[in-house]
Amino acid sequence: MDYDAVIAGGSVAGLLCAREIASKNHRVLVIEEDAELGTPEHCGGVVSIPAIDDLGIIPMRATLDNKIRSAKIVSPSGKDFTIDARQQQVIVLDRREFDKQIAHQAQVKGAEIRVRTSLREITKEGVRTSDGEIKCKFVVDARGVTSLVQKDRTGILQSAQYEVFADWIDKERIEVYLDQEKYPGFFAWVIPTRRDEAKIGVAGRGINPAQAIEEFLKKKGKHSIIRKIFAPIWIKGPIKEFVTGNVITIGDAAGQAKPTTAGGIYSSGIGGMFAGNAISKFLESGNRSELAEYQKKWNKKFGREFENMLLARSLLERMDNKTIDSIFDSITPKILDEISKEGNFDFHTTSVAKLLGVRGSVKAVQAILGNELRRLLS
Repeated sequence: MDYDAVIAGGSVAGLLCAREIASKNHRVLVIEEDAELGTPEHCGGVVSIPAIDDLGIIPMRATLDNKIRSAKIVSPSGKDFTIDARQQQVIVLDRREFDKQIAHQAQVKGAEIRVRTSLREITKEGVRTSDGEIKCKFVVDARGVTSLVQKDRTGILQSAQYEVFADWIDKERIEVYLDQEKYPGFFAWVIPTRRDEAKIGVAGRGINPAQAIEEFLKKKGKHSIIRKIFAPIWIKGPIKEFVTGNVITIGDAAGQAKPTTAGGIYSSGIGGMFAGNAISKFLESGNRSELAEYQKKWNKKFGREFENMLLARSLLERMDNKTIDSIFDSITPKILDEISKEGNFDFHTTSVAKLLGVRGSVKAVQAILGNELRRLLS
């Protein structure tokens, strides 16, 4: 059987792309190299309810792990502040169940899905896979960060994420630990999923993530590890071209994960939807300009925010621990209240700018951060 599109990668972006193409009665096949959709679960699963609504999904009971009420941010010396996250409607998803829920949506619309099938080569007539050759008009690359590893290693950080049982986990609070010596350019995190259960992770430039996470957990206290995942993350923003000939790149493979946190459920999912709509319109009209609309629409929705995230990342990577501690000293209850009430989880650089722009912190970091800080604050 020939297909209008073959999508390599059965994660959020690939499955949403398939759903959109199939909903227009076009023939689409999703191939996933792993034996089960949603595994291995690299993602923290944190997203907002408005974002899920925008993706056209109402999470089932099995899909929703947890609701988050607050986020605690900890400095290198142990200073901390807490942001009330209730108005931002932050939730934690079970990605195994979430991906399967989207897969069911796509299948109901007419998409075909195959697991344990990997992309080997893009050919003139379609793709060569581990199951043989398949003819198609479009190939959609939704294979995630692995597609980027050979293109630009400077955008890759190594990470580790463990699933842990421990009685020190606060079920309703995410924790973020900043330390430029232990996690250069990134941080450690605690994402609670259920009572006494959480995803604990670390990432950073040039670190040994296995060693770093073991040291972090040792300091946190008694715990039991039930799962370990090691995976690269991408923090350099979108690639230059989303569309090249008959190859469409989406999701993490297109660099659509947040440069600040590497989270990409929303931004990558929207990328998949925009790509699926663009492919469908081209198949109906034959007008190649329809394909270009995919990148234009994604840039219109996320481009400015991602530029600001890259600025924020540049600032973080150039701060030392002393500078970070000085910013924490300058944060006031008023600023935290403003962020809690006005912050947006999916477009969070306004909150970052507020934290950097409080009286006292600007002076502390202005000399070393210069124009980049002024641009972010503007």
